[in-house]
Amino acid sequence: MEQQDEWNAYEGCVVPPGPDPHRVAVLALDGVMTFELGIPARIFGCARSADGTALYEVVVCTPDGRPVRTEAGFSIDVEHGPEALERADTVIIAPTHLLGAIGTDGVLPEPLAAALARIRPGTRTVSICTGAFVLAAAGLLDGRPATTHWAEAQHFRRLFPRVRFDEDVLFVDDGDLLTSAGAAAGVDVCLHLVRRDHGSALANQVARRCIVPPWRDGGQAQYIERPVPAPTTATTAPTRAWALERLHRPLTLTELAGHARMSVRTFTRRFRDEAGVTPGQWLTAQRIEVAKQLLEASDLSIDLVADRAGFGSANSLRQHMRELVGVSPAAYRRTFHAAAEGRAA
Repeated sequence: MEQQDEWNAYEGCVVPPGPDPHRVAVLALDGVMTFELGIPARIFGCARSADGTALYEVVVCTPDGRPVRTEAGFSIDVEHGPEALERADTVIIAPTHLLGAIGTDGVLPEPLAAALARIRPGTRTVSICTGAFVLAAAGLLDGRPATTHWAEAQHFRRLFPRVRFDEDVLFVDDGDLLTSAGAAAGVDVCLHLVRRDHGSALANQVARRCIVPPWRDGGQAQYIERPVPAPTTATTAPTRAWALERLHRPLTLTELAGHARMSVRTFTRRFRDEAGVTPGQWLTAQRIEVAKQLLEASDLSIDLVADRAGFGSANSLRQHMRELVGVSPAAYRRTFHAAAEGRAA
């Protein structure tokens, strides 16, 4: 019965919206990339309260309400035109491979400019992959940090020199404006928004239903070409799984290498090749996730949270949270523990 319930939960990800869901409008342009276009509906559609109420309502629209071609060789009809942008709490610009004047001159076509002008001031606006070109051409990214697919980095910089561009991250959260890198980075930024809106516990549930990691190994780094280990080559994955069960206690590099049956030098090199970060950086990031969940879901003191997450002291936890999350444990708890209590109510 439990397995059947789990299957039903997966099958029923997209449910009718409940009272006052957060309204998400996804803007599809001609040449839209189909994989990225479907990400918001999948991620936000799986975000539900404890009683099954949908927390988001996702609609797809185009600048004029007409069908658009996709990069996959077929067209899609939509039910909404630019009026959906006026009602949205969050607007997501899906990427396109047909940027036209946007990609050559940094200029928005008039119909698209008119559609974007209908977005209410203060609306949270997000781009996936080349959608950042649209936001930049609209002048929304001037003086602000942003990213897009690493392959478009040089072109983007030349076209929009006023943007504080960073090609080495999966996404940039600048409050009401978020930009993400290519393809699956759209999953990362949408999960980040669920986490920001409703906390890590719900974001982790959504990630599990969608069978994606809630936070990718390597943290924020965009993909860098690395050799794929041969099938016969030992990997560090079993040791990472082993370490996740023991985050509450000190774990030395020698101990990790010993579990993997490698020398410290080989283990360190292979770990970085596979995870994108050093073993120490990876352990810290995993412990931060444990601490965040404890801060959200429990009333444990900061000292006990630090101990159970493996930081040893509250000062160590505070230092690492400020470096990686940008806030203190107490500030994080004030924000997300209250949200968790609201969801429980």
